[in-house]
Amino acid sequence: MNLQRLLSYTRKAIDQYNMIQENDKIAIGISGGKDSLALLYALKGLQRFYPKKFELIAITVDLGFEGFDLSAVSELCKELDVPYYILQTDIGKVVFEERKEKSPCSLCAKMRKGALNEKAKELGCNKIALGHHKEDIIETMLLALLYEGRFYSFSPVTFLDRMELYSIRPLMFVPEKDILSFKKTYNLPVAKNFCPANGFTKREYAKNLLKQLNKENPNASDRLFRAILDSDIKGYSIKNSFNENI
Repeated sequence: MNLQRLLSYTRKAIDQYNMIQENDKIAIGISGGKDSLALLYALKGLQRFYPKKFELIAITVDLGFEGFDLSAVSELCKELDVPYYILQTDIGKVVFEERKEKSPCSLCAKMRKGALNEKAKELGCNKIALGHHKEDIIETMLLALLYEGRFYSFSPVTFLDRMELYSIRPLMFVPEKDILSFKKTYNLPVAKNFCPANGFTKREYAKNLLKQLNKENPNASDRLFRAILDSDIKGYSIKNSFNENI
């Protein structure tokens, strides 16, 4: 996938769900993975010609795992002229050594999100852009069905009232296979994930389940995604998508 196609996907999501307003200051959550780096490219590219002017910064919440190297990500941010902030934390130590969580992902995600939100607020941002792609939305729905008994997925735009921040998901229409293609084409400097739980999570199970569903039922992902878009899940009504999250 080339940058033009990535920008087309991204603008479609931003326009349909009113994700960006004039003079927004948006923090891009950079994990170091392919999705967040593709999002960095997409928003920086869109910034050059989008009719609404907005400011970008990038933030990584470093969980404190030994060996996590963000030097190449830092260089990319310099190249793209996006201010980059690395927030050092002990979240990994708290989750795996102090708390010794058997199911660490929920606590880790909550702490990581809290740290990201606070840093974004400190830096004067009113929105946080997250790199969730099309399959992430479908996998979240499958997890909600299997483990919570409800039809749900996270919204394109979410208002965090306690922090007075919006989170937006501009890559929501981008298939993961296209992000993988973009990663190869643009040689994205993906940072190695040192989390001990990587590859052994419920989300990994949902990812494999979705692959199996697509294998047995070609284009199952497209139909599942359409079901989410057409559902009553909060935030997916295009007409009122921005206001209903306030």
